[in-house]
Amino acid sequence: MSARGLSLPTDKLYFKIGEVAEIVGVAAHVLRFWETEFAALRPRKSRTQHRVYRRGDVATLLRIKHLLYVDRFTIAGARKQLRQAGDACPMAPPDAAYVARHSLAKVRQVVDELDALLHSAAEIDPAAADPAAYLRAVGGVGALTDDPAAVTRALVDRPPRRGDDRGDRR
Repeated sequence: MSARGLSLPTDKLYFKIGEVAEIVGVAAHVLRFWETEFAALRPRKSRTQHRVYRRGDVATLLRIKHLLYVDRFTIAGARKQLRQAGDACPMAPPDAAYVARHSLAKVRQVVDELDALLHSAAEIDPAAADPAAYLRAVGGVGALTDDPAAVTRALVDRPPRRGDDRGDRR
């Protein structure tokens, strides 16, 4: 079974049973039971003999969940349907709590990166440049092309942004 169409908020290729239980939204013992009932489920074992599921296994488990919980097949009916239709069987969506947790983790990571960036650049404020004030200070757009030395001076001696209480930056 391929993992085509499986949309997870992670790029991981291999998952532990606890992670898969969280993604599928069922308990780990349910996954172990499904392994005994569905030949399509054969997770690999790690060196420490823990189950390691591939993305394709997760897709298969989501198909099984859809067949059992949404289409209301029995185990035997779901097994037959999975054998006949395979990848054509619809998948249940990943558990909403799992998706929300991973989305929140990504948002927190971005916020932390932005916070670090803001604190590291506390003295350098690129937003302090006011393009209109800059053009007025150098004498308009024409002055930019007429006197290159004036442009250099104007870039160094940029006026502070309105409302900026830091004063002149010379």
